[in-house]
Amino acid sequence: MPSPDLYAQRGLLTVADRVSQRAAVADSTIILSGSCSAMTRAQVAKYRDIAPSFRISPLELAQHGTRAAEAWLATVDLTSAPLIYATAEPEDVQKAQDVLGRDKAGEIVETALARLAICARDRGARRFVVAGGETSGAVTTALGVTRLDIGREIAPGVPWTFCESDGHPLALTLKSGNFGRETFFSDALSSLKEQL
Repeated sequence: MPSPDLYAQRGLLTVADRVSQRAAVADSTIILSGSCSAMTRAQVAKYRDIAPSFRISPLELAQHGTRAAEAWLATVDLTSAPLIYATAEPEDVQKAQDVLGRDKAGEIVETALARLAICARDRGARRFVVAGGETSGAVTTALGVTRLDIGREIAPGVPWTFCESDGHPLALTLKSGNFGRETFFSDALSSLKEQL
């Protein structure tokens, strides 16, 4: 946490570089989960009980692409913080990998979630919660994120960050699979309210 002040003292960071766009981040939200870790499965199960959700699978994506998910996304209220997830039980993951191949199954999911992130942004989503290391990389690349302003932690090792995508200020949190409690998605949204 002291790094920004140290960089500023050495002339490596200007005040203008540290200006945050946090206050301008609208409350429209999307949660995207590609991780199939035990904790993420529990987090998805918990969150599905309280918010709209849509499951994507690599087998369906391989045949039909993201059309169904995009159609659902076009009708859902983003202020309800909906969830789109590929999170699945190990036997379902294995089945998809047996049909598509391990790498191809993962690539199909990451490509789909990256595309859905763009669709959500273009529909007005400004708060993104992303679960899964590869998913986080795919989403940030798709959104064109090159710089992050680090905020407070939601859980150990998982902060809110702030950035821009296509000229829009975004709040973005990226977590690897087993980080956070079962209530992580709700915790993240509550934590963000305190930072804005």
